[in-house]
Amino acid sequence: MKPVALPTPDTREWFDRIDLGRLTVPRCRDCGSFFLYPRSSCPRCGGRSIELVDAAGTATLLSFVVNQRGPEGFEPPYALAIVQLAEGPRMLAGIATTDPAELEIDVPLRAVFEERGDRKVLYFEPEVAQK
Repeated sequence: MKPVALPTPDTREWFDRIDLGRLTVPRCRDCGSFFLYPRSSCPRCGGRSIELVDAAGTATLLSFVVNQRGPEGFEPPYALAIVQLAEGPRMLAGIATTDPAELEIDVPLRAVFEERGDRKVLYFEPEVAQK
């Protein structure tokens, strides 16, 4: 089976919500900044009053690489990307696509969740244009 991330005390609640199929983003109650990765203090103002806010579940593809060879459990080719969430923060994420060669920068994405044993893993997939 593909590996899953091991939560830390600062990220446990964020990963627990992913397991429920919910994408959240940490927000500082003091300055209102959204940020990722989840942590106990705001990287902007240093505030320690942090809340997890439900995210829109949409993002934009900023950059990506297509891996042609992968570690055990990963079927190449597959894409790893930097995506920018609608709320502003950027994150590294896998892109769920049957043909990574068709990916384009600035394409809109939506969050999807892949089950891996007892956990879920966050991915993004290109949004399909509505006709």
